[in-house]
Formats: sequence, structure tokens, C-alpha cells
Amino acid sequence: MKNIIMLASVCAVLFSSCASKHEEKEEETNYTATSPLTIDTSFTKEYVSQIRSVRNIELRAQEKGFLERIYVDEGQTVKAGQLLFKIMPKMYEAEVLKAEAEVKAAEIELANTKLLADKNVVAQNELAMAKAKLAQAKASSSLAKLHLSFTEIRAPFNGTIDRLPKKLGSLIDEGELLTTLSDNSEMFAYFNVSEPEYLNFQQAKTSHNQSVDLVLANGQTLNGKGKVETIEGEFDSETGNIAFRAKFPNPNQLLRNGETGKVQMVIPLKNALIIPQKATYELQDKNYVFVIEKNGSVKSREIKIGGELPDIYVVASGLQQADKIVLDGVQKVKDDEKIKFTFVEPKQVLSQLQLKAE
Repeated sequence: MKNIIMLASVCAVLFSSCASKHEEKEEETNYTATSPLTIDTSFTKEYVSQIRSVRNIELRAQEKGFLERIYVDEGQTVKAGQLLFKIMPKMYEAEVLKAEAEVKAAEIELANTKLLADKNVVAQNELAMAKAKLAQAKASSSLAKLHLSFTEIRAPFNGTIDRLPKKLGSLIDEGELLTTLSDNSEMFAYFNVSEPEYLNFQQAKTSHNQSVDLVLANGQTLNGKGKVETIEGEFDSETGNIAFRAKFPNPNQLLRNGETGKVQMVIPLKNALIIPQKATYELQDKNYVFVIEKNGSVKSREIKIGGELPDIYVVASGLQQADKIVLDGVQKVKDDEKIKFTFVEPKQVLSQLQLKAE
């Protein structure tokens, strides 16, 4: 009798355990589903950018000679008109003295010819020739002074001196590079934008979305917003992109010509199709969702991501608004599996996520 009672107790325990496992299995197969939602919104996208000075020029020698003086050092800030280099001017100084002497001689000759012409001793043609000779001498003098001025290289604007490739005493040829001067008071950031993003930007163009941020190479954001000023005239036929240019303030001279960074720009979206990020999974750098068919089975489907917001993906292709997708349990469900699910309205789902709607 005791054996019968013990056997019954064991069966009851086993039955209870099996029932519990069966209930757990039933709970595991009850998934949450939702649908994509169409909405007007915007998202912030990062673009790799090249940073350039508002003015960056090469300073080259305009005359040949020995580099006699260097008045600046690399990285030094200079003012407009400041003397930077001096090429040995002796030969050009001599040419100026010679030209000035010729001017004096031509002036004396003209004065004498004028006296004679007034007394009708010489013809008026002689007087005209003397005047032309003086004008030619003055022109030669001006040219000699110009060549002499070329031996002094001055800063055309306020800026920062770059590397000095030539050392004191070097023989400099005409046109040889002496240094580069950068005006870093403000900086340009150039970045490429795709055609759809360009169209969205232009169609929703406001002072708000023209304002951009710059993330530096160390991950810090520049203190001070920039503004999209210009857009190039045509698209690159190979990449399908068009170049934007934004200007940023640089009061502390933190930015230098040639730096890199990432421009953060707000991209407005009209009728964007959005889904929660947790409804997707990634495989070999591609994004997928599980779409629920009419018979309750699920099929994995690749989607293209057009943008990213907090907790949200903007779907560029692969889904329609009427599609039902698995929301919770994406990592558990299998392709072609029939599932039970509870449908939650997309607005209810998205109300619990971070989203900037317009």
C-alpha cells in the first residue's frame, strides 16, 4: 500500500513539473509584435570633414638671391604688413641708384632742351624726345624700386607661420617656397552629403538645420557652433555626393589647417519610416527584421538603414508600413517558425522610446 502511495506521489510531482515546463514553453512562444510608423522627424548625422583655414597661402620669393634675414619662427602669429624675410638686396639697391641717376640726367637734359626750344634753337621734336626720355627713366626707376621691394617678403594678412623649409644664407630662386601663412581666425569644414540628404536639407532649409557642430579627433565637441554657408555647384558623378562647407569660429586658435573632424548636421525627414532598433538584428554587417506572415510564420528580411536616432532606425528600404515585425524576442525566434504574438500599436511602442517628432 505504501508503495502505491509513493508511486502516485512521484507521478503527481512529475506531472506538475511537465505542466510547468509546458506553460513556460507556451509563455516563451508568445512574442510582442508591432509595425513601422511613418512620421516627420529629423536625426543628427556625422560626416567626416577636412578642416581648412579661411585663408591659406604660399609665400614665395619673387627675386633670386641669398636669404639674408629670417624675422619669424615656425608657428608664430604675425600681423598684416609685418616683415618676414629679406633676400640680399645689394644688386637691386645698385639698380635703384643707377635708375635714379638716369632720372636726374634726363631731367637736366629736358630742362636744357626746353630753354633751347623756347629760343627756337632746337625743334619741338627735340623737346618731345627729351620728355619721352625722362618718362622712360622714371619708369626704369619705378621698376628698379619694385624689384628692390621684392627682396622684402611681408605678411599680406594676420595669420600663423607654417614650416620654414629654407635656412639663413640659402640661395633662393625666383618662385621658391619660403613658408605658408594661414588665417585661422575662422575655419572651414568641408564634408560630403548624399543626394537624398541634400534634397531633404534644401527642402526643409531653416536657420536651425544650417547650424552644425564639430566633433574633434579626440572626441570632444568644439565650443561654438558652425553654420553651413555654401554648397558646391554639382554632384560628384562617381560617389553621388555633393560637398558642403561650414564655417566655425576659432577664437582660441584651437583649429589648424589640415585637421580632421566630424561635422554633426541635423537631417530633416519627411514621411520617414521608422522602427525600434531592438526589432532588428545584425548579420555580416547587414540589418534584418523578422516579418510575420499572414499564417503566423516569420521570415527574416534584410532592410537598409537610412538614419539613426536614439533607439530608432529610419528604414530606407525593405519594409512597408503595413508589415508586422517581431519586436521582442528577435534573438529567440527562428526563420519559418510559426509564433503566437501580441500586437502593440507602433505609436504606443515609440512613446516609450526617445524620439524627436515634428
